[in-house]
Amino acid sequence: MKLKNLPIGQSSFENLIKGDMLYVDKTEIIYRMITNAQFYFLSRPRRFGKSLLISTLEEIFKGNKELFKDLWIYKADYNWEEYPVVIIDFNHVLSDNHIMLQEGITKLLVDVANAHGLQLEENVYKYAFVELIKKLSEKYSKQVVLLIDEYDKPIITHLGKGDEGIRLAEKNRDILKNFYGTIKAASVIENLRFVLLTGVSKFSKAGVFSELNNLSDITMHDRYASILGITEEELAHYFDEYIKLQCNYLEIDEEEVRLKIREYYNGYRFSETDLKVYNPFSLIKFFDESKFRNYWFESGTPTFLVNLIKERDYYLPQTESFTVRSSIFSTYELPDLDITALLFQTGYLTVKDYDSESDLYTLSYPNLEVKNSFVDILFKHLAGEKPLEIYTKIYYHLSKGELEEFISVMTSIFAGITYDEGSRINEANFHTLFYVTLAAGGLPARSQVLNYSGRIDMVVEVKNKVYIFEFKCNQSAEKAIEQIKQKRYCESFRSTAKEIYLVGINFDMEKRNIAQYKWEIVA
Repeated sequence: MKLKNLPIGQSSFENLIKGDMLYVDKTEIIYRMITNAQFYFLSRPRRFGKSLLISTLEEIFKGNKELFKDLWIYKADYNWEEYPVVIIDFNHVLSDNHIMLQEGITKLLVDVANAHGLQLEENVYKYAFVELIKKLSEKYSKQVVLLIDEYDKPIITHLGKGDEGIRLAEKNRDILKNFYGTIKAASVIENLRFVLLTGVSKFSKAGVFSELNNLSDITMHDRYASILGITEEELAHYFDEYIKLQCNYLEIDEEEVRLKIREYYNGYRFSETDLKVYNPFSLIKFFDESKFRNYWFESGTPTFLVNLIKERDYYLPQTESFTVRSSIFSTYELPDLDITALLFQTGYLTVKDYDSESDLYTLSYPNLEVKNSFVDILFKHLAGEKPLEIYTKIYYHLSKGELEEFISVMTSIFAGITYDEGSRINEANFHTLFYVTLAAGGLPARSQVLNYSGRIDMVVEVKNKVYIFEFKCNQSAEKAIEQIKQKRYCESFRSTAKEIYLVGINFDMEKRNIAQYKWEIVA
């Protein structure tokens, strides 16, 4: 059986179908969307298929039924009525400043009008937009379909660039606020058949969407949790033969291939229900290259996030597992950006668990690809480029129980860090760097691990050993050890039959390094 071509970098539905490429059929969910409501907003991380969704909707609303002959919607009771479609892709609109953004939007609207043989009289972006919608509707005697891709690009492109970046982002936000606000006008609504805005982030009601309150936000809706991404069932149905090929290439059995794929690329969750999806970009790249690599991360490093984490002294170890309210999914506002909200919305954190009684969500990294890549880039930004043998030494010493050698390596890493003038140094900073160093070295470092008597600063399990770390600043390693014993942190690990090491570390705030350490093996 000849396998379909993999859609590497393909976001055009027409090209995908005509090129005999693999398409995971999402048309049943799309059908539900276009027949249930009129105005939608959907947030998803980059490279998750938002542009392909936009393209698929375009072909449906243009009535191109034959492109869908092998898909679910072809046999459904959809009428395939043709509508004029307006696509606004902010990936192609210059937004270095608010003037360029206004001019870019206006030019795009003029280009759309010209393509339909129309002339726009208005030259102010928001008025030109209203004019375009009305004239298109009048010309075709049909309502207009409006599809907006990467609606937030003009804003997030400036984040993590200090106060000047925030200023530019705020000006662009105001432009977009006025632009999107026109969709709410009665004279425009009556001429719209369907509207979808997609992006990475979701701004609060006081931000971009304050003038646009008629959008149905399906970002965390159970019914649309799998509209983008690949479910476990879809993996089995569409990729079974591709998986079998990997067994030959990688020389491992099928069960191991599936397990590693799941560990590396699965784990994203976009609803209260426990439905997880694979990153489609990484999954397809893996099948194309037959290597377990960090494809999604390599396609664009989160420089603005790294900069914000450094600027705000964000306590990174909490990303292993921590609880939040549902407001985290929509709290996104300038200039007081919530880094946790950013990490979720950009795909570096996802929902791991949901407690309906308390309405609390547990967030963590979705998979190994994201965790390993993220901590690696953070380590490089915080500690600078380090030779590969540093990582090897860290793992080796801990696996052998060589605590003195391990501490020596960690001390040398801290000593080599160049701190910015005025940098705030506290226990959280040291803890973050300690965590990032271990995680970047491939060690399964877990931070703020819950125990019946408190929270353990850090736990590392490697081979037949468990390390329980407690950190202090300008105190003593003895005090740290005493806390571990007093709160009986080791009790939950006794059943593992592993050697249990208690490690107390005291940081010197002035010297900005490890000042003292003490360790014991539990009898």
